[in-house]
Amino acid sequence: MGHKKIIISALMMLALPIWVLAQRIHYSDPGRDDYRQVNFEIIGKVSSNIVIYKNYRSKNDLSIFDNEMKLKDKINLDFLPDKLINVDFVPYPDFFYMIYQYQKRNIVYCNVVKMDAAGQKLVGPVEIDTTQIGGASDNKIYSTIYSEDKQHIMVFKINKRNERNYFFTTLLYNDKMEFRKKSRLQVTMSKKDAVFSDFIVDNDGDFVFTRCSRNGSRDNISRMDLMIKPAMADSFRVNDIPLTNNFLDEVKIKADNINKTYLLSSLYYKQRRGNVEGLYIAIWDKAQNRVKAENYTIFNDELKEDAKSENTSAKTAFNDYFIRQVLPKKDGGFMIVAELFFTSSRGNNWNRYDYLYSPYSMSPYSSYNSYWSPYGMYGNPWNRWNYGSSTRYYSENIALFSFDPNASIEWSNILHKSQFDDNSSDALSYLIYNTGGEINFLYNQLERRVRLLSEQSVTPNGSVKRSPTLKNLDKDFEFLPKYGKQVGARQVVMPCMYRNYICFAKIDF
Repeated sequence: MGHKKIIISALMMLALPIWVLAQRIHYSDPGRDDYRQVNFEIIGKVSSNIVIYKNYRSKNDLSIFDNEMKLKDKINLDFLPDKLINVDFVPYPDFFYMIYQYQKRNIVYCNVVKMDAAGQKLVGPVEIDTTQIGGASDNKIYSTIYSEDKQHIMVFKINKRNERNYFFTTLLYNDKMEFRKKSRLQVTMSKKDAVFSDFIVDNDGDFVFTRCSRNGSRDNISRMDLMIKPAMADSFRVNDIPLTNNFLDEVKIKADNINKTYLLSSLYYKQRRGNVEGLYIAIWDKAQNRVKAENYTIFNDELKEDAKSENTSAKTAFNDYFIRQVLPKKDGGFMIVAELFFTSSRGNNWNRYDYLYSPYSMSPYSSYNSYWSPYGMYGNPWNRWNYGSSTRYYSENIALFSFDPNASIEWSNILHKSQFDDNSSDALSYLIYNTGGEINFLYNQLERRVRLLSEQSVTPNGSVKRSPTLKNLDKDFEFLPKYGKQVGARQVVMPCMYRNYICFAKIDF
C-alpha cells in the first residue's frame, strides 16, 4: 500500500506544470510612497525575514517582509538625521549593522547601529569617527568594506592634500564591532594622473588595493603597485608589478581567501588607447609575498567575432567590455565575467575613458585638501544616476573566462543578450546567482515589446544552457536585475517597477 502511495505521488509531481517545479515568484505590494525615485537597498534575509531599506528625501524606513513578501512591518528610522549622506549595511544571519554618515555644520559624523530581524535597535547608535571639513558639503567621506567571512569590518577615509599625496585613515573592527586597530598612512603618487583599484579587506583583516599610474588623465594604465596593509600594521607593503610595455584598462582585485591569494585582472592593450587585445591576469601569493602566476591572454578572432556587437567589427569587439565580476574557485582557479556596455547621446560620442574616469569611478579627482570617496555613486541603487534625457543605454553580450591556478585559460564562452533603454539603465544588465553546480544569469529580454525575465546558466566546463523564459511572470511588473541579491541557496530578491512604483519580488528556483 505504501509503495502505491509513493508511485501516485510521483505521478502527480510529473503531472504538474514545469514552471511549478522550476520557480515560484512572490511580489510585494507597492506602497503609496514607494515612488520610482525612492532609494533602496536589499539588506538580505535576516532570520526568516526579508529586510529592505528605503529612503525618499528625508524619510528613512525598513520594510520587513515574510517569506511570501507580505509586509509584516514598516519601521520608521526616526533616529537618523534629516541630512543623511550615505548608509552601508553589513548583514548577518540574525542581525545587521547599519553604518551611516551625516553632516552637522562643518563636521561629518560616522555612526553605527546594530539591528535585529524585526528592525529594532539592539545597540547604538554609537559614534565611530568624526571629520571636520571646510564649508558645506554633502560628499561621502567614509567608505565601509568587510571581509568575505564578515569577521572583519573596515571603515576608512582618504584625504587628498594635493595631486600626489593621499592620507588614509583606517578603522578596523571585528564582527561584534569591537575596535581593533586605527591607522593613519600616507600614499604618494609618482605621477599626478593616478587611479586606484577596488579596495578590499581579506579574511585576515588585511587592507589591499592597487595604485596605478597613467600617462594622462584619459589614458591607459602604464604602472601598477599592489598595496597591502596587514591588519595590525601601520604601513603599506608596496609591491611593484611590471607590465612589460603593455597598458591596462581598469584593474579589478579579488581576495581568494581559501587559497590565500589576490587575483588581479584587467583588459589590456599593446599600445596606448589602442584596441583591447585580451586579458591580463596576475595571482599574488600571500605566503610567498610574490606573483605566483601571470599571463597575458590574447583574444582570438573566433572569440572576437562571437563577442562583438551588431554594429562593430571583430577587431574592436572588446573595446566596450567591462569586467563585472571575478569569481574564485576552490582549486585556486577563477572565473571572470565581463559585459558589453555603451551609450549613445545626441551630439556626444560614447567615450570609454570618460566612463571609467568620471567622478563615479576609482579615479581620485577632487579639489585639493579635501576628502575623496573611492566609490562615488555608480552602481549603487541608493544613488542611481544617468547621463540625461537624451541618452540611450546598451547592455549586450556577457563574456566568460575560466582560468586555472596557474593563470592559464581553460575555456571561454559568450552569453548572447541584447538590451537597450532610453534615459535610464535600471532595467538593463543582469543578476548572478550561484547554485554550487552552475552560475546562473538573470536578465530582461525584449519579447513582443515586453521585457521578460530570462535565464542562462554556465556549467563548470563552460557549457552554456539557455533556459526558457521564466514562467508565472506578471507582465505588469518590470524587473531591475542588477540591483537584486541572492539571499539563499536557490533564492533571490529583485526590485521591480509596477507602473510608477518600486516593489520587490522573491524568486525561489
